[in-house]
Amino acid sequence: MRVLLSTIGSRGDVQPLVALALQLRAVGQEVRLCAPPDFQDWSERLGIPMTPIGHEVRNAVPLGSPGTPVQLSPERRRQLAEATVVTQFETIAAAAEGCDVIVAATALQIAARSLAEVMGIPYVFVAYCPTVLPSPFHAPPIMPLPGGQPLTPANADKRELWAANRQRFNDAFGAVLNSHRASLGLAPVNDVRSHIFTDRPWLAADPVLAPWPDPADPVGFQTGAWMMVDERPLSPELETFLDGGEPPVYFGFGSMSAPQDLGQVMVQAARALGRRAIVSRGWAELSTVDDEPDCLVIGDVDHQALFKRVAAVVHHGGAGTTTAAARAGAPQVIVPQIYDQHYWAERIDRLGLGAAHPAGAPTTDSLTSALKHTLQPSVGARARSIAAGVRTDGTEAAARCLMTVGTRNPS
Repeated sequence: MRVLLSTIGSRGDVQPLVALALQLRAVGQEVRLCAPPDFQDWSERLGIPMTPIGHEVRNAVPLGSPGTPVQLSPERRRQLAEATVVTQFETIAAAAEGCDVIVAATALQIAARSLAEVMGIPYVFVAYCPTVLPSPFHAPPIMPLPGGQPLTPANADKRELWAANRQRFNDAFGAVLNSHRASLGLAPVNDVRSHIFTDRPWLAADPVLAPWPDPADPVGFQTGAWMMVDERPLSPELETFLDGGEPPVYFGFGSMSAPQDLGQVMVQAARALGRRAIVSRGWAELSTVDDEPDCLVIGDVDHQALFKRVAAVVHHGGAGTTTAAARAGAPQVIVPQIYDQHYWAERIDRLGLGAAHPAGAPTTDSLTSALKHTLQPSVGARARSIAAGVRTDGTEAAARCLMTVGTRNPS
């Protein structure tokens, strides 16, 4: 079986597909990846053929200040929507040639299902978080559609929010999607979001951390999170730092943008509580306030190996980082900015695994307060208890099911 795994987004969107690709390859399947060019070298080092799509996301227009999407004119929104759909139809069509199934991750996969229809092969949509998928039990995420959307009040009517979410998809992509479908001899769609998601989407999220909220209307398949097995050793410098005192606090914002002084705020919050700090540079190129020996700046690292040895993990709330910290039994502080990060912050708070920092840029005082709560022994004990129940077989479950899907006729 030959599988195309397709996504558009940052590392948090790409890495789960890489994890699934490695699992599929381990059981003898052929896999291709279609993702932004930022990840081509990484993918090919792992032996996964990749077709780059679009521009580098690392150098894309920033989101603005944390938690506040950039506001664009209607004309610019239309231009961006048309451009991404044109690119998707061209690039994914080439990448999918000869494939038996297409797996699309993230909500902006506008073209993949139509191309699967033309090719006569199955199509699977996967979300990494429940809140991506419509349900009256939760509000939509902060969508990365051109123009963005503001945070919604906690008491807002969720059905109305989802109706507005559906309309945003239709307004942004309906005309250009149906234009391409017409050129391929396909019937128009009147609900772009449902067309992308299908009526049986997969949910690649852990059932303990992120259960589907509606047993009366289940998703197609909840596999568990797709986490990479990373066998890289920690660097000698990092090992020396970890062995040099009490467990430090890890700080990282992944592939998010961040205020220039965020690294300094992080270190100051740790010092206010008498803690050492590890700061991950990430795409924001975070740095520290000085060269004192109580803090260390690191690059890419095996989170599973590191998180087992830290006192707490302070991060942006990406699905992968949240799950990795939970699996390691590390208490968390989540500083959410966009999309599903608000959901993960709320879940970590509700499960007693740490603190949800208010959205936006943290201050030394606000981060110190959240971290002080999270470093309580009771929170650490709760995190270690929950860790035992977090699944580790998400990619295996997905691969088994996908091999069955790939032998069926598309619905």
